[in-house]
Amino acid sequence: MADHGTVAAASHSDEVAALTAQYARLPEGAPIRLAKPTSNLFRFRAPSAAPGLDVGRFNQVLEVDSTNHTAQVQGMATYESIVAALLPSGHIPMVVPQLKTITLGGAVAGLGIESTSFRSGLPHESVREMEILTGDGQVVRARPDGEHAELFRGFPNSYGTLGYALRLEIELEQVKPYVRLQHVRFGSARECATAIAEICRDGSFDGQPVDFVDGTVFSPGEQYLTLGSYVDRAPFTSDYTGLQIYYRSIQQRQTDYLGIHDYLWRWDTDWFWCSRALGAQHPVVRRFWPQQYRRSDVYRRIVAWDRRHAVTDRLAVLRGKGTNEPVIQDVEIPVDRLPEFLEFFHREIGIRPVWLCPVRLRDRKGWPLYPMDPNTLYVNVGFWATVPLEPGEAPGRHNRAIERVVTELDGHKSLYSDSYFTEEEFWQLYNQPVYQRLKQRYDPKGRLPGLYEKCVRAR
Repeated sequence: MADHGTVAAASHSDEVAALTAQYARLPEGAPIRLAKPTSNLFRFRAPSAAPGLDVGRFNQVLEVDSTNHTAQVQGMATYESIVAALLPSGHIPMVVPQLKTITLGGAVAGLGIESTSFRSGLPHESVREMEILTGDGQVVRARPDGEHAELFRGFPNSYGTLGYALRLEIELEQVKPYVRLQHVRFGSARECATAIAEICRDGSFDGQPVDFVDGTVFSPGEQYLTLGSYVDRAPFTSDYTGLQIYYRSIQQRQTDYLGIHDYLWRWDTDWFWCSRALGAQHPVVRRFWPQQYRRSDVYRRIVAWDRRHAVTDRLAVLRGKGTNEPVIQDVEIPVDRLPEFLEFFHREIGIRPVWLCPVRLRDRKGWPLYPMDPNTLYVNVGFWATVPLEPGEAPGRHNRAIERVVTELDGHKSLYSDSYFTEEEFWQLYNQPVYQRLKQRYDPKGRLPGLYEKCVRAR
């Protein structure tokens, strides 16, 4: 691995030099964007005429240190490629977001979460070092200590407005070949929230260790926690990459087994349950839908095309129906306020199913641009669908209501999708003083967009 790592490091250095030279050639007054093949953002924008910074080559795992359980990974590497590189040595990143084409740099700059987050926090909390191309065209090495420690802390939730991560050193987790799943049903949100708190506190359920926790809410009276445990052997394994659909199995089975690879990507095949809206879960359609195209990035491209051309909305109008408001959000709610949030959500929004994923910060210092309390266990609530609007009503009403309630419950909202905060509301939540200080230091000429401008105003 040492020889390979030396060669990869030299190649990476050449790529960094070429990128910084490209950056320097871009017109100084023009806004800059990344030219990349995939996106998991749901802030759909009109095509930009801004120059594209070609970062597509920064997509490799450069080195794996199995002894120290670390890896050197380029920022545009997808988690699909990272897992493929790491699993042969029995490792994975400490948090593997649910969708294959999320990039490591994207998960760190824009947050990510998964069923290990109750014990391992968020993806950026297992980063030891970042090499960042900043807005002023410099490449800096940011670590928890040293000259660029504030940038290291402020980079998560900056969404590329301070710079781009070119290389990251990350901690790894050793895995076993199989995961045993228990789907435990609860009749109320209060019972479910209590169980989440107890399981995450103890790291066990019914005396058995728990390595993974997430949940699915099908209705106010039917919610499940899926508790996963590493095991060396499995009496059988299920396959949800073909005709069978993972989320439906949660209601049908109390116990299940998946290989670790299939467990990590259990949600990707059907984009959680969102492939249903595209017809991919209909038995006849599914049989003829090529298996290699049953994956989240394919579905997102279909949705992006539909949003760009407003096909669904036009058809709804022709049928005499109103349009729909996209309500695609992930929010973190303190576990003891989860029942209140779900009561509001069922009453006012009505999207089902809903995903639950507990998370507690691993790092006690916290992260200033997404200021979660390190002493609080939160539950990420994910919901991704559309909600009908009254005739003539503009999109935004449902999302604004969610933002208001999340704030009232001391929660937090991820910024990967549409946001409707006023500028004053936004900066009260996302730490304007720290952001402005970082922006002034690392992008003083404003070559990169501002955080509010990118995440809210450009909607």
